[in-house]
Amino acid sequence: MTSPVNSKQRTLIIGLIVLGVLIVGFFGLRAFHAFRHIRDGGFGPGRPNPPSSETDVELIRDWMTIPYVARTYGASDHMLFKELKIPETGNREKSLKVLNDKYYSDQDGYLLAEVKKTITDHRPPQHPSTPVP
Repeated sequence: MTSPVNSKQRTLIIGLIVLGVLIVGFFGLRAFHAFRHIRDGGFGPGRPNPPSSETDVELIRDWMTIPYVARTYGASDHMLFKELKIPETGNREKSLKVLNDKYYSDQDGYLLAEVKKTITDHRPPQHPSTPVP
């Protein structure tokens, strides 16, 4: 016959299980918040986009999404969807290639060219920096 686990061992086992669940929960919540932060591009809803850091539209690729392009080039994603005549609902997570295949399937690369043109047309004028004497 096997001897039953005494109460000290049972308490220790239950305590270790509870501690393990708490540790998993703590780090799980941290991972969840980090994922949301990354998914939102580091900026939550309703927060302004940072100043654009990219100016060369030739770097835009068909794997990018419209919100990603908008953030990178300091444009409004709502304006891009409107100018490209693509509904925003259900299309925010889709790449330019997927959107091109869905809405402009007869014109390969059309959407990528239009995004580049739209970003260029709506970019504020660049002021050359002049050296200070």
